[in-house]
Amino acid sequence: MRKLFVLAAALLAGCAQTPDGVEAVSGFEAERYLGKWYEVARLDHSFERGMDNVTATYTARDDGGIDVVNRGYVRARGEWEEARGRAKFVGSRDQGMLKVSFFGPFYGGYNVIDLDPDYQLSLVAGPSRKYLWILAREPAPPRDAVDRVVKRAGELGFDTSALIWVKHDQ
Repeated sequence: MRKLFVLAAALLAGCAQTPDGVEAVSGFEAERYLGKWYEVARLDHSFERGMDNVTATYTARDDGGIDVVNRGYVRARGEWEEARGRAKFVGSRDQGMLKVSFFGPFYGGYNVIDLDPDYQLSLVAGPSRKYLWILAREPAPPRDAVDRVVKRAGELGFDTSALIWVKHDQ
């Protein structure tokens, strides 16, 4: 497991919250969110730096939580990295506000702040505006849909000019 994925969890530890002025979606249906998502874009962080082909796969746990498997290819080393974690709902299951841990008891915020009605494109924020991901059910979602969530992220105060566009070729 990549040490930097663990570092990410430590950096977000105890931060199961949304950035000021940002709310997690309501009407969230965890069962529809489960499955594989492709990372389309992200803000830069050391724990994903140099990674392409990044995916996140979510599966239901018997206790009502969600298992998380993040996977990415570190091109410079020619190696795949994988991190396994667990997510729990912070409040109601119908709100897209969770906390996720890749490292023991330390949890970080995972907030679905925009989600299309068909559960094909998701905008996810951490506890501050330094953490943002655009996820999709396919590696190359329709450009107009991506443009919509990028615009939404900008309206919420995220620096969309700093987005890193993730390459998917494997």
